[in-house]
Amino acid sequence: MVAIELTKLAELVQGRLTDHEHSATTPHDLDSVRISSARPLAQAVAGCVTLVDNPKYAGKLAASEAAAVITTEPLPGVSIPHILVANPHEAFAKACLAFRPAYELKRISGIHPTASIDPSASIDPDSIIDPFVAIDADCIIGPGCHLHRGVTLMPGCQIGRDCQLYPGVVLYPGTILGDRVVIHAGSVLGAHGFGYRFSNGTHQPTSQLGWVEIENDVEIGANSAVDRGTYGATRIGQGTKIDNFVQVAHNCTIGKHNLICAHVGIAGSTSTGDYVVLAGQVGVKDHVHIGDRTQVGAQAGIASDVPPDQIMLGSPAKTRFEQAQLWAMENKLPEMRKAIKRIEAILDAQASEIHHATPQEKAG
Repeated sequence: MVAIELTKLAELVQGRLTDHEHSATTPHDLDSVRISSARPLAQAVAGCVTLVDNPKYAGKLAASEAAAVITTEPLPGVSIPHILVANPHEAFAKACLAFRPAYELKRISGIHPTASIDPSASIDPDSIIDPFVAIDADCIIGPGCHLHRGVTLMPGCQIGRDCQLYPGVVLYPGTILGDRVVIHAGSVLGAHGFGYRFSNGTHQPTSQLGWVEIENDVEIGANSAVDRGTYGATRIGQGTKIDNFVQVAHNCTIGKHNLICAHVGIAGSTSTGDYVVLAGQVGVKDHVHIGDRTQVGAQAGIASDVPPDQIMLGSPAKTRFEQAQLWAMENKLPEMRKAIKRIEAILDAQASEIHHATPQEKAG
């Protein structure tokens, strides 16, 4: 890896370089400092530039081997050069790219000879079809798309423009993607919903005649699943971002610009409003609605409708205020248990005294 002069790195991120005294001028000796990598503070090594976005981490920085720091203001007790910027995360991203350039796939339009394409499929000539992609009958792929190796499109799928489908993605029949949709490796859209009826001692599948529709600018993480509707569409709204290992069941309607974190499970026929946030491992019951801008904390369980603009915590989920009261009471349980035992001991002692008392003492 090629090292970069610290002064040039400061120019690259449009920052103001200061010495260990945090003076406004750049000392001559800083011209000889060279940076070999960009790493977060927890992984800082000798010769690297790191990031500090809060003064409370100054102590950890001082104890690290980092050669320089990108931050917003001089940090007390830190004797390494600072690159001062208004937005440290944006600047640090530029520094990371200087040492680890983003890998850009070669843009070679066309269909790889190992791809299996049904003659009835329509593929825009500006799209890329990688090796071992399978595209079935009546599929339509718009311009600027890239289907990475091993992607499978079953019959009747439609893909808009500038979509990215990473290796191993499977679209079941009739799945529709809008524009600029990104589906990461191993995700499955349009599989049959988990619906059965019990008949003659066996579980018989219910109808799975719908489809999945993904609106513009949606991103779906690796190994996630969105099931097809029973009769109509399971829909993911515009701009929604879904993390890895998420399950969206049949007939769900997810609103616009939702954030759905890893391991969330959403049961069938559930709907969400716009700008809803579901944190990791949230579980949502079937046939409920979560209102606009509601945030649901990690591992919470939604069992009934939630109005807009709520913060829900716990399982079963309650509003932040209600849950805080319950948690405060739970924290007092050990103390309450001791108090109850003391009261029981006093009552037992009084009962024993009464039991052994003479008739005159009891009468008195």
